[in-house]
Amino acid sequence: MGHREDLLEGAVRCLYEKGYARTTARDIVEASGTNLGSIGYHYGGMVNLLNAALERAVENWGLELAEAVLNADAAGLTGAARFEAYWQRMIDTTIAHRPVLMATFDAFLQMDHSPDVRNMLVNGMRDARRLWAQVFHGIDPEAEPGRADQIGSLYQALVSGVLVQVLIDADDAPTPQDLTAALRAIAASL
Repeated sequence: MGHREDLLEGAVRCLYEKGYARTTARDIVEASGTNLGSIGYHYGGMVNLLNAALERAVENWGLELAEAVLNADAAGLTGAARFEAYWQRMIDTTIAHRPVLMATFDAFLQMDHSPDVRNMLVNGMRDARRLWAQVFHGIDPEAEPGRADQIGSLYQALVSGVLVQVLIDADDAPTPQDLTAALRAIAASL
């Protein structure tokens, strides 16, 4: 790996250890084995590096969630069993990736002051919605962007809401079975 990748990996580690707001350039240099000048040279500054690290870490978490659905498919799970397997994985990974997911809230606070952070969050949200539609329902977001955004938006709302509940109080957050029962009750009333 070169300095650029070393810095990015070091910054990701720092996000897990210290969070977004508490990570310093010196922390990243120590974690990456590089030097302070490398941050400016490769990323144009600390904020750009932290944003890239946060984007990478959240993207990796999202891919892990998508893999959970694919693994459920490979195991032959369908319907409620597939849905619940995914949500169990989502809850488990939220707990495991807590530091990085908490760092996203630091980024939310920065988005009104940084167009780069805002763009990263907007693009990440759009990509996530389309990923959920594709993974859960096989909707091609290129062929059916409107439908993918509609269905993906519901999944993203669930992901965001469950994520916050798990981060605040994992012991009192909804279980996969709670989510299934709630969706059934909502669907029955439509």
